[in-house]
Amino acid sequence: MDLGVTPLCETYISSDQLNDMEPFYPLHALICDSCLLVQLDEYVTPDEIYGEYAYFSSYSDSWLRHASDYCDMAEERFELGPESFVVELASNDGYLLRNFVAKKIPCLGIEPAANVADVAREQGVETVSKFFGVNTAESVKRDYRAADVIVGNNVLAHVPDLNDFVAGMKILLAEQGVVTMEFPHLIRLIDESQFDTIYHEHFSYFSYLVVEKIFREHDLEIFDVQELPTHGGSLRIFAQHQSAARSKEASVDRLLNEETSRGFDRVETYVDFQDKVNEIKRNLLAFLIEAKRDGKQVVGYGAPGKGNTLLNYCGIGTDFLDYTVDRNPYKQGKYTPGSRIPILAPEKIRETRPDYVLILPWNLKDEIASSHAYVAEWGGQLVVPIPKLEILTPT
Repeated sequence: MDLGVTPLCETYISSDQLNDMEPFYPLHALICDSCLLVQLDEYVTPDEIYGEYAYFSSYSDSWLRHASDYCDMAEERFELGPESFVVELASNDGYLLRNFVAKKIPCLGIEPAANVADVAREQGVETVSKFFGVNTAESVKRDYRAADVIVGNNVLAHVPDLNDFVAGMKILLAEQGVVTMEFPHLIRLIDESQFDTIYHEHFSYFSYLVVEKIFREHDLEIFDVQELPTHGGSLRIFAQHQSAARSKEASVDRLLNEETSRGFDRVETYVDFQDKVNEIKRNLLAFLIEAKRDGKQVVGYGAPGKGNTLLNYCGIGTDFLDYTVDRNPYKQGKYTPGSRIPILAPEKIRETRPDYVLILPWNLKDEIASSHAYVAEWGGQLVVPIPKLEILTPT
């Protein structure tokens, strides 16, 4: 999958940087013909990406509900209480762990982005600002204790050294502990043409077949897997030490069989993805060209990482989108990387009454459509670009 060249998708441009050079890197997803891991070349280090990070998890209401529901589930299923210890990897701004804090269940966040970790601490979530791997696992186990639950939501793709990361979980996990990891499912990415989830901050893209292999190599056994609607379709795996006592759920073999029967254990299955993506680009540009020729105003909603892949791959700038908006104050007043579209506060939509609002975080389209029903007051419509171009009249 060749998406040309793009800048780092979470590196937003301030007004005093508009005349500065911005680095672009090839964005080319490759597949290993041995282990079938879909991956990017590593052009930048995690330190460069996460030294100061623009993504804060707390600006999606549906994601906060998802995190709260997870904590309720984990408390009940794993019988967590005041004697337990929960560790979240890539804990961001404390969006999830604050639920355990409220339940008085001891917990610790591990978050490498210092600016984001500071926000978590302000919410009462104890947080260590480090990258996770073997060294961090050993120091946390020494300074705190082994973890009864290790949780990681949408972090596995961000790790360039998967073996070091999974080996760290093996070290930190208590004897009867549980690891839960959530990550976008590669099969859904391909089925629904979610190419914009490919960006430099994501080093890898996972089928269940590949994840099972990685964990098995480190003597961790996946005993359950759930398919989730989040982020366009994700998996949540449950893993334990191979010596632990939990029996394997039927969901594990069912998903393995499904992926194998569909050919995702063969390189040939992956190679025609580019044609589908090219057609999405043509359809979106055709819509935007016609709208602008008809004198329509088009703006964006959101400034997510995935949106920046879409904008740069399709060559969309202020010639098509007057501006975009985002709930995250950190991004407001800045410009999207590469495309240099101004990012404003959401109130701007009501003020300018655009004809079309292009939803860039399409995985949140239902949440956004519900909160922007007022766009219909002046006849405005919402546009969803993926998996296919869709025009919505909010109600």
